[in-house]
Amino acid sequence: MQNSDVVSLVTSLLATVPDFPKPGIMFRDLTPVLADAEGFRAVVDTLGDRFAGRFDAVAGVEARGFLLASAVAYRAGTGVLAVRKAGKLPGPVLTEHYSLEYGDAALEVEPVHMPDGCRVLILDDVLATGGSVNATARLLRRAGCVIAGVGVVLELAELGGRSRLDDVELHSILSF
Repeated sequence: MQNSDVVSLVTSLLATVPDFPKPGIMFRDLTPVLADAEGFRAVVDTLGDRFAGRFDAVAGVEARGFLLASAVAYRAGTGVLAVRKAGKLPGPVLTEHYSLEYGDAALEVEPVHMPDGCRVLILDDVLATGGSVNATARLLRRAGCVIAGVGVVLELAELGGRSRLDDVELHSILSF
């Protein structure tokens, strides 16, 4: 599927919910895109093809990033890594704290599942301020990984998340 066709498909399926989760916010809901077989396949193929041959594993950022990472990893024949919210993983973990527009949060990963030098593709549904994706990149580097790139379905460009990713290649299917 051509990139312009993917953009059109995702745009047609994307739901916009005004005043959610609070007044003045235009929430972009990707749930209908992921629920549609053609839409989901187009997103997975586009993200996987963009970085094909350049990653050894795919990291999904909790929670919708898990869906994308699992599908892209399966398609590429690689492993998938779960980047979880703090307190959700057993055993030894690395933790990375980051700021959100409404507070602080932390993400964790189990480093024993990644060999040094592992090339990891980070996937998430939306890039907004870049806090969680940037924290994921820092976390994986601390675990000895090389960041192969970042892929998202939707980038909220006005929130400036791209600028927080430094030298990491970012591919967004759709940008507002």
